[in-house]
Amino acid sequence: MKSDAFIEIDHVTFGYDERRTILSDLSLRFMRGKVTAVLGGSGCGKTTLLRLIGGVHGVNKGRVLFDGEVVNAHDRAQLYRLRRRLGMLFQFGALFTDLSVFDNVAFPLREMTNLSEPMVRDIVLMKLDAVGLRGAAGLKISEVSGGMARRIALARAIALDPELIMYDEPFAGLDLVSMGVAAKLIRTLNDVTGSTSLVISHDVPQCMAISDWVVLLAAGGRLVAEGTPAELMASTDAEVRQFVRGEPDGPVKFHYPAPTIAADFGVEAVR
Repeated sequence: MKSDAFIEIDHVTFGYDERRTILSDLSLRFMRGKVTAVLGGSGCGKTTLLRLIGGVHGVNKGRVLFDGEVVNAHDRAQLYRLRRRLGMLFQFGALFTDLSVFDNVAFPLREMTNLSEPMVRDIVLMKLDAVGLRGAAGLKISEVSGGMARRIALARAIALDPELIMYDEPFAGLDLVSMGVAAKLIRTLNDVTGSTSLVISHDVPQCMAISDWVVLLAAGGRLVAEGTPAELMASTDAEVRQFVRGEPDGPVKFHYPAPTIAADFGVEAVR
């Protein structure tokens, strides 16, 4: 019997080196068929979490389970098989600049399936139409705006109709209309296809509007709170309230941890 959780983060600790821990004993469950938003300030490990799920890095401690299977970052055959089941919208698009818009979206179809070119063409145009860019299929990447590039990347992420779709900052660089369309598309895709969606974002209003569950992380990969959008918006916890309301003063600090001014510049310099 399959678990209700499609992705499980089981007491995961991870750091890129021994000096800094990105995620510390973190446990989360991303439910099958739901949209889960992962919120938090810059540097709290949101994107790193996606990399661990995708097997880009291996955990230092704990386990990452993909549909009940422990992800092994050193097993290339397993990673290829699991990645066939997921789509990824990268934070900065990661489009191939030497390929056209059409060929960018067609790339995963040509790489991972044996579909005929007429079938690839139809699927690509359908995906581009879903993000409002069917008319831009013949353009070069250098000819599109930043917001258009983000939508092209989204079309590529959904090209294979994946079971798991991971969105890393899907609303960054979009105007308000495109942002609303993108948010609606994420929700619609999830409901129509039955996929599981993970949305990494700083955009609280959009995430609260489309998510079934919301996770809030803090520096060091610490879990601050999780619950429904309504529960987090109504929270009386000072750290949660500060983040979801965008308040400048509170437990969440603006400055990255650093030595004292006196230590960096000398005592005399700060007198």
